[in-house]
Amino acid sequence: MPEILEVFLRSVVIVAVVIALARLNGLRSFSKMSAFDLVNTVAVGSILATAVTATGKSVFVGIAALVALFVTQGVIARLRGKFGFVVKVVDNEPLMIMEEGAILHDNLDRANLTTADLYAKLREANVLDVSRVRAVVLETTGDVSVLHASGEGQEVSPALLDDVRR
Repeated sequence: MPEILEVFLRSVVIVAVVIALARLNGLRSFSKMSAFDLVNTVAVGSILATAVTATGKSVFVGIAALVALFVTQGVIARLRGKFGFVVKVVDNEPLMIMEEGAILHDNLDRANLTTADLYAKLREANVLDVSRVRAVVLETTGDVSVLHASGEGQEVSPALLDDVRR
C-alpha cells in the first residue's frame, strides 16, 4: 500500500479511536483541570502523532497505548473522587501568590515565578490598581487566576480559596 494512503487510513482509524475513547471517558478527557489531565492530553497527542506516522508498526500498538492512557485517566479520575489522598498524590496544590494587594514573596519563590511574571499576569487580567487585587492563585494546572475588585468593599467568597495553600 502506498505510504500516503497508509498514513491517511491510520489517521482515520486513530482519530476515530480517540473520539470513541473520549466519549466513553467523558468531558474531562482533554481538560486542564489538574496537572495529571494536562499530562494525559499531551500524551494523547504524542501517541496520536506516532501512531499515524509510524508506518513500520501496527496501528494496533497505537490503539493499545491510547486505550491504556484513557483507562488510566478514567481510573485516576474515579479514585480522585473517592479518596482524598489520591488528590494529594496526583495533583498539585493551588498556591496563593498575592493576597489583598500584597505579594507573597515566599510563595512566589516556591512557585519559581518572578515579580515580573506576576505583573504580566495582572496586566493580562486587566488589573488597573494592585490594591484592588484580592487574590492571585497559581492553579494546579500552572494557570494563574487573578481575583480583583472593581470597587471598594468587594470580598472574595472564602469557599473559592478553601483549598489554596497560603
